[in-house]
Amino acid sequence: MIHDRLARPLGSLRVSVTDRCNLRCRYCMPEEEYVWLPKSSLLTFEEIARLTGVFAELGVTKVRLTGGEPLLRHELPNLVSMLRADRRLADLALTTNGVLLGRFAADLKAAGLGRVTVSLDTLRPDRMQDFARSSRHADVLAGIAAAGEAGFERVKLNTVVGRGFNDDELSDLVLFGERHHAEVRFIEYMDVGGATQWSREQVVSRAEILERVAARFGPITPQPDRDHPAAPAERFRLASGTTFGIIASVTAPFCASCDRSRLTADGTWFLCLYAAKGVDLRAPLRAGASDADLSALIRETWQGRTDRGAEERLGVREREVLYPVAALRADPHREMHTRGG
Repeated sequence: MIHDRLARPLGSLRVSVTDRCNLRCRYCMPEEEYVWLPKSSLLTFEEIARLTGVFAELGVTKVRLTGGEPLLRHELPNLVSMLRADRRLADLALTTNGVLLGRFAADLKAAGLGRVTVSLDTLRPDRMQDFARSSRHADVLAGIAAAGEAGFERVKLNTVVGRGFNDDELSDLVLFGERHHAEVRFIEYMDVGGATQWSREQVVSRAEILERVAARFGPITPQPDRDHPAAPAERFRLASGTTFGIIASVTAPFCASCDRSRLTADGTWFLCLYAAKGVDLRAPLRAGASDADLSALIRETWQGRTDRGAEERLGVREREVLYPVAALRADPHREMHTRGG
């Protein structure tokens, strides 16, 4: 295992398999038009598996498949099978918006996928229509049910909390997760990538989320995840035994323990969600670089890493969106749906 200059290990890799998505959520893809990665630039499954193997040799044990919407990538269970064959990967997971999960959950489980996280920002179909420009709320719920039936090790529900949008649903979402044996994780609305309508006033903080949940359910007890100390979510337990998590990237960044990096669908490696630039791994891969060559490039880059983007943003007094629309158009790698969020 290798470490960066702040003693953080290279332990977790998020792999985007496509920049395309079938939703248009306001915090990620609120614009009408987007610049897409050329299909010829996308890594093949064989290339993804090879690069992942190089990362595993350097200490990565956790891989999460993301997008865009990863289930838009054809034959995704085949990639899962290829990655599962690498026994160095102890944790293989997927993040999805759930729209297509009902169709693929059983195949993904059979292929060896261990865990699933489904984005569920609201329990109200009308709000999803307004917020994500989609009428497929029922398909998301069906996908969550299918994930439960498939028998994954763990199912989580990610909820980005926005003031005036869904902050009145926190308790209902906790109860929904309880009924479906899934842990809800509330995420502070972040100012990264495609969040072109972000403002500080829309952020519902970790402290406020805890206050609102406690008002409904009573005392809340911290529940540290000792098996995953670098996990981004702080976990909490209600008196009933139900647990939920909060990812407080805006008000309480966890940069000091961050062991994650991101590989885009076209092979650009980002060391931080807020990083302006990434490292092109596709070019040397396709130019004939050996695994040793790729390993040396990754090792040297990670060992020089000093990124702590969320902490630096916390210190910005007049904090606005990270990138205006024009800057996103100039480089699609800055988009959240491209770098895998």
